[in-house]
Amino acid sequence: MRVKFVAVSVASALLLAGCQTGQKLDTPAAALTSATKTTAKAVTLPAPEQPVDVAVYDFPDLTGQAKPNDSFAEYSRAVTQGGASILIDVLKKTGSGAWFRVVERSGLKDLVQERTLIENTQKSYGQKTTLPPVRFAGLILEGGIVGYDSNELTGGAGARYLGIGGDVQYRSDVVTVGLRAVSVQTGEILASTTTTKQIYSVAVRGSAYKFATANELLEIDLGQARNDPGALAVREGIELAVVSLAVDGVRKGLWHLKDRAQEAEFISSFEKKYAAAPLPRS
Repeated sequence: MRVKFVAVSVASALLLAGCQTGQKLDTPAAALTSATKTTAKAVTLPAPEQPVDVAVYDFPDLTGQAKPNDSFAEYSRAVTQGGASILIDVLKKTGSGAWFRVVERSGLKDLVQERTLIENTQKSYGQKTTLPPVRFAGLILEGGIVGYDSNELTGGAGARYLGIGGDVQYRSDVVTVGLRAVSVQTGEILASTTTTKQIYSVAVRGSAYKFATANELLEIDLGQARNDPGALAVREGIELAVVSLAVDGVRKGLWHLKDRAQEAEFISSFEKKYAAAPLPRS
């Protein structure tokens, strides 16, 4: 009887906790996007001599891949369709916001319409137009999510003894991101980079069975599956691409660090970690 009372009390508490927020279940509160393994490197880049003005029109999914599913046809996309938003957010956080000045281009139609509305309203009331000109960008960042290879690595292991056992299965997918910087004045591609990121999925299952009587079989199954978030994998690939682009620009003399004495170490430390061999300097 006491066990029943405790169970009812716990269920009531959970129900009340959900009702207090208007939500039916006591789910975790919303949180900011988690950092990736490359976030710290992007945020702590040495300060540039001056910010680089860039524009991002689009950063599309160029893979054409649907979400992998072995059971039925899946029409959901394998990767996020919001690549441009992720790229802009990464650019604004690179070097604690000191590296890039990003101008609005994906919502340019809305921006122009709002500016036109302000100018027309000011003219109607005989006021002088006070809007400054729209800022230009020296570089356009182009590219996209260029590859998604599902089941790049699969495997598992399991064992069972006297009706008790378990197994582990895993799968690895790979997402590839391409990014390039294009000069607005000449149309020349000044720098280009490609990055890859693995996405892991792991499933752990356990089961046991025992004959309760001669004719009755008791079977218990437990399991859990964990999947790396695809959007975070794309973000990590974009973060590394932005860092790589910044390093490549310093190497080619397109821009400089605020402390130019740090440039040689800045380039070599990146090459040691990510490049198989040092890249030629311009």
